[in-house]
Amino acid sequence: MGKEFLSVLTQLEREKGLDKNVLIEAVKSALTVAAKKIAKITSQDSEVRVEIDPSKGDIHVYIGDKEIMSNEFGRIAAQTARQVIIQKIREAEKDNIYNEYKDKEGSIVGGIVYRLERKAVILDLMGKAEGIIPNSFLSPLDHFRIGERVKAFVYEVKKEKGVQIILSRKHEGLVRKLFNLEVPEIGDGIVEIKGIARDPGERTKIAVVSKDDKVDCVGACVGIRGSRVKSIIEELRGEKIDIIRWGEDVKEFIKMALSPAVISMIELDREARRAKVLVAADQLSLSIGRKGQNVRLASKLVGWEIDVRSRESIEESIKKLFALKAVGKKVAAVLVDAGYNNLNSLARAEATGLSSLKGIGAKKAASIIEEVKKAIAIEDKAKVEKKETTKDENS
Repeated sequence: MGKEFLSVLTQLEREKGLDKNVLIEAVKSALTVAAKKIAKITSQDSEVRVEIDPSKGDIHVYIGDKEIMSNEFGRIAAQTARQVIIQKIREAEKDNIYNEYKDKEGSIVGGIVYRLERKAVILDLMGKAEGIIPNSFLSPLDHFRIGERVKAFVYEVKKEKGVQIILSRKHEGLVRKLFNLEVPEIGDGIVEIKGIARDPGERTKIAVVSKDDKVDCVGACVGIRGSRVKSIIEELRGEKIDIIRWGEDVKEFIKMALSPAVISMIELDREARRAKVLVAADQLSLSIGRKGQNVRLASKLVGWEIDVRSRESIEESIKKLFALKAVGKKVAAVLVDAGYNNLNSLARAEATGLSSLKGIGAKKAASIIEEVKKAIAIEDKAKVEKKETTKDENS
């Protein structure tokens, strides 16, 4: 019996990945429950004790001083023992999975898509567990097929109705870990990732620096003929990646972050961590990017608020604000310089903030905001009327 018992434990340990001591405790617990049933049936009000020799596999069950032999276990007691063992093994399996994947939070795992649900994609994590990618954690470019291999970022592991392994394809950590896998210099600590700014499904900017003068950080990340970065782009389903050389000089770093646009001048407000960037008129749309994406990602990457303008756009903004009765030309220039480029930005301003600017007092600030809100209301009314007129003409 002892050798057979140890053989079963060894098999479960190998197949289920369970610790032998955990299994022995499960058996002890099950036999204790079963023995208590026997004690109750036979009206024996005695202590139940189970002893298992882990080296020999010998099992001894006692009710008081009397040892219970295996043939004395009734059908109900045997069924109870079996149910407890199965339950304990399942609990141990869940604990193993939880502990294994809890340690992997913040890393990436590979899996195979085996179920597509309405609200999530379910991955088979190499037969060990299920990983869930909620739709809200998918990149806009993610469209999977059953059986497809996918890498995902382990966002959270929690115990809720079993073990839930929540994965993400939107988290910037996915990009970071993919670079760790594809670029040996990052894994070895020669090249360091200093920051990542990501717009999932659209574009990612990643700042890197080399700790070895002989190693080009950007070249290492790109790889020969772009092989390394291409592999990452393929995993991200075509998301664009800008690899930027990090530097301690903020102005140079901002220039790199806004590339490929050419920067004419940068003025820094270090206290407010705000940068005013001047570009030529033909570089304005390039530096700002579609829907402001380029400047937004650059701001996040650098950690500074970046305000990009051309001389022509500054003059146009001043001209628009100067049209307000409460705003003179000098005040308009002050407002634009402070970042209030249009009526909407002024409408969102607070009087206390405006009154702190040069040449604008509390009374002046209040009158500017009041006039701006009236002007916006008139514009909105005109737009509605124009829309209704167009609708009538087309009907």
